[in-house]
Amino acid sequence: MSDHARRAAAYTPLPVLEPAAHHLVSRFSYGVTPALTKTVRAKGHLAWFEGQLRPAKVQDRPGDALAGWWPDLSRTPLELWTRQVKGVRGGWEVMRDYGSWLLARRHTSNRQVLEVMTEFWENHLHVPVTSDGHFTWRARYGALVRQHALGRFDRMLVAAVTHPAMLLHLDGARSTAEAPNENLGRELLELFTVGRGRYTEADVKDSARILTGWHVDTNDTWQALYVPEHHSTGPVRVGTFRDPNRSRDGRAMTRRYLTHLARHPDTAAHLARKLAVAFVSDDPPAALVRKLARVYLQHDTAIVPVLRALVRSPAFRAAAGAKLRDPSADVVATYRALGVRLQKPASSSSATAAMLSSTGSLGLTTGTWPRPDGAPITNAAWSTPLRVLASVDLHWSMAHRSWPTKELVHRAPAAYLPPLPVTLRQLVDHASRIVLGKPAPAYLVEACALATGFPATEVVTAEHAIVKHHLSRVLATLLDSPDHYAR
Repeated sequence: MSDHARRAAAYTPLPVLEPAAHHLVSRFSYGVTPALTKTVRAKGHLAWFEGQLRPAKVQDRPGDALAGWWPDLSRTPLELWTRQVKGVRGGWEVMRDYGSWLLARRHTSNRQVLEVMTEFWENHLHVPVTSDGHFTWRARYGALVRQHALGRFDRMLVAAVTHPAMLLHLDGARSTAEAPNENLGRELLELFTVGRGRYTEADVKDSARILTGWHVDTNDTWQALYVPEHHSTGPVRVGTFRDPNRSRDGRAMTRRYLTHLARHPDTAAHLARKLAVAFVSDDPPAALVRKLARVYLQHDTAIVPVLRALVRSPAFRAAAGAKLRDPSADVVATYRALGVRLQKPASSSSATAAMLSSTGSLGLTTGTWPRPDGAPITNAAWSTPLRVLASVDLHWSMAHRSWPTKELVHRAPAAYLPPLPVTLRQLVDHASRIVLGKPAPAYLVEACALATGFPATEVVTAEHAIVKHHLSRVLATLLDSPDHYAR
């Protein structure tokens, strides 16, 4: 045996998460990294998850450091509108900043479960970032959802439905007693709470009447306000909710109505199934949905107990690899897998801008789904040939560092290599443990052998062509694997 072969035989694999831990962390983060692996191994995956459910106790200096990168996100609604009118900066540019900020937080934050759940609820209570007017309030709406993402759904629903961004988006801001607009009242029932087929047209009309009076001053201050004379009085009935509705100030009744809907058994079933689809499988077991709905009602709409029940269920444990990453998750996971460190954007060519652009190339720019139902959370929408080709292009350019090239720092190539010499099989396994957070299966070793043109048994030294020229092919192959597409 040659000296190189003897030294290759001494390869020591990097520690990785056990399969159950990897599954949990993959579903409730934007990608397993070496640092996250170290943290989870030290705590245990269920203890890590439990700690993440109390985000205020999780140190997040990396996420907090992003606060000043996009100054327009801190401006008042009136400032943003005035700057658009004067041609200083358009709303679409501000919303582009918001999308970049979301992706950067998902990439950087130590509060990974909070980021995942904020995305889930922003998608459920969806207000797109692409329409005119409500961009003035959209970043603040996202902050509100984030505040409640691990709290109670009844409180989140009241805050979201009466928020200026939602009122502007679904025409509640121009709904009056004389002409109640049904958009918000209908979507509240169909999408946000009890679900399709669980209400009547009469329910929609009274739902709209209940919500009259909530407005936004789009003529002057762009502030939220309540106009009692615009509230439609008189008895209302929506399903089992009834109210004499005598007062011109309908704010207290609105809160009673929304709280009633949040606590409704149909809402519990609707939300339970959606959570199960998002985090378990596209067709979750009916028994799991019933259990989650029961936990939701027993805990007065609290979200955390439902998540605890979900991750401890046999259905969750059996669903590893059953969910695909959507465009936004693929982009963030790719940057995390390659250890990219983002820097404050200084131009439109920055890495943070490229992240947002890449989500569009993969099928959906972050936050731009045009309908109020939120972007799809099932695999079928994100498993088309065009999506795969777009992902291959992203993975290739990132692995080869050809784009983006500004305002980012890549992991050093040597960091992917174990002590040399090793066989190609061992090199691929080592890189897989860094990039994917798991050992390289045989099919992936074979794919990397094909990509580099060398057999798996090839002994790789520091001067070998794989190290000098083809390491990026190994990285791209890892990123193109089913192990990276799955979450």
